[in-house]
Amino acid sequence: MTAHARLLVRLGAISMSVVLMCAAERLKAQAEAAKSKTEEAQTAEQKFKNIQVLKGIPADELIPSMQFISASLGVECEFCHVQHAMDKDDKKPKLTARKMITMMMQIDANNFKNEREVTCYTCHRGSVHPVGTPILSAENTRALHAPEEEAAPSTALPSAQAILDKYLAAVGGAAALQKIKTRVQTGSIEVADKKYPIEIYSQAPDKRVSISHLPSGPSVTAFNGEAGWLSTPNAIRRMSSAEQEAARIDAELYFPLQLPQLYQEFEVGSGEVIDGKATYLVSVKGNDTPGLRLYFEQASGLLVRLIRFAETPLGRNPTEIDYADFRVADGVKLSYRWTLARPNGRFTIQIDAVKQNLPLGEGRFVTPSIQEEH
Repeated sequence: MTAHARLLVRLGAISMSVVLMCAAERLKAQAEAAKSKTEEAQTAEQKFKNIQVLKGIPADELIPSMQFISASLGVECEFCHVQHAMDKDDKKPKLTARKMITMMMQIDANNFKNEREVTCYTCHRGSVHPVGTPILSAENTRALHAPEEEAAPSTALPSAQAILDKYLAAVGGAAALQKIKTRVQTGSIEVADKKYPIEIYSQAPDKRVSISHLPSGPSVTAFNGEAGWLSTPNAIRRMSSAEQEAARIDAELYFPLQLPQLYQEFEVGSGEVIDGKATYLVSVKGNDTPGLRLYFEQASGLLVRLIRFAETPLGRNPTEIDYADFRVADGVKLSYRWTLARPNGRFTIQIDAVKQNLPLGEGRFVTPSIQEEH
């Protein structure tokens, strides 16, 4: 055999090897996708033990539903559940909760065409025992109503497009935004008056990993454009669909530019006074994405508050994020401090340093192997 022929044979072997490797990767990806779809299609009773009332709901909506109950009554999981044995019926509050959920669903079915008008929070308002008599000394609290419940916007208000255009200009404009391909932020996260180091890695268009270094070990929140996961030193789990939609918003590196493409409906209203400054409220809705309430500072045009809602079969879990301490980094104005608040708690992230357009490597955003307990 000539040298030329041997070379052709060798090249042919290499090509076949590449083809086989590509085929293996495709098969692996297809298997992962099939597994993911199968898990998404599971109902609560197929994935979890002893589901009596919430049968038929998607499995990944069960935990957010439990979080809604926890926030509505102001309790932790162990109020109803036996720790490390969630399926047991040993506690009376769990049996009562089933009766209350059934009653709530019947009220909505019989009186509100199955719309979630009455929820756990309607009566409990953060208390285990509903209060039937008005409390005269109670402070008025700001209710998180749905966008459609707002008063009709004044004709004097600017258009949604004008507000979004001003927002994009305020952060530096489309050209400056699109020059940023990666971002690394380092600083601290403050939880319950204690601070811990945190770093956040972002890659355009929609990949983000944050790592909080807690005393027990690193806590990770990650989204790679397709899948999201949460991990602690002792466990790792896939995000629920609601958590994934929230992570997708946080990961969108070009959010000010992409807003008109991400959502289809925009409604302008009078916003609240936030940190002494007047705002415009823009309520947005998408075809396949949950709606948002966006508060833009009237003077600067910057986004200073975002409220999102995670839908569950029992009600909506709200999350409010306030943005502050705006500074310019590489021609783009960023919030260096934001506070995230949920009914069960809050935390503040303060950024000390920002570095952009550093090589990050795709390995940082690879979904880890997840062994979940059912």
